[in-house]
Amino acid sequence: MKEKLEKRLAELKQEYDSGQKMMAELETKQNNLRDTLLRISGAIQILEEELSDEPSEESNGSMVTSSEELVG
Repeated sequence: MKEKLEKRLAELKQEYDSGQKMMAELETKQNNLRDTLLRISGAIQILEEELSDEPSEESNGSMVTSSEELVG
């Protein structure tokens, strides 16, 4: 009986260690994914800001160019 209990204890410890290792790996992946999503979010924000500013700059630039072309 004691042998069975010791064997089961060893199995459970091994499963526990394996679970702990898997948990650490998943936490690392989660942190890496969070960092990646944060970088992507920042890039999206910058591109959206650039795109929202761009049409007004192009419009102003086009109007000036058109006026200069008409005069010249």
